[in-house]
Amino acid sequence: MATLAAVAARRAASLSRISSTRTPIQTGNLIQRRGLAGAADHDGPPKVNCWQDPLSPSKWKEEHFVIVSLSGWGLLFYGGYKFFTKGKGKKEEALEEAPK
Repeated sequence: MATLAAVAARRAASLSRISSTRTPIQTGNLIQRRGLAGAADHDGPPKVNCWQDPLSPSKWKEEHFVIVSLSGWGLLFYGGYKFFTKGKGKKEEALEEAPK
């Protein structure tokens, strides 16, 4: 209940600030600043695209590493599926239709 009153008080205060006449000092307070929205990685060596240095995954950009890793796992699972099933469904159909 107390937090609801505090929220209502904050909203009333902010509305009264916005609706009152603005001086140059007050308009400066309403401008949003970017803060820490700069580049992501300032520490360490610069990151490169995966095709520029394909043998060093530690130097790749994060999004390239994710794409390459997921593609590799997908190919591994698909290759394993094809290897172990060896296309049984299609060969059996072809063998059953041939003698007729």
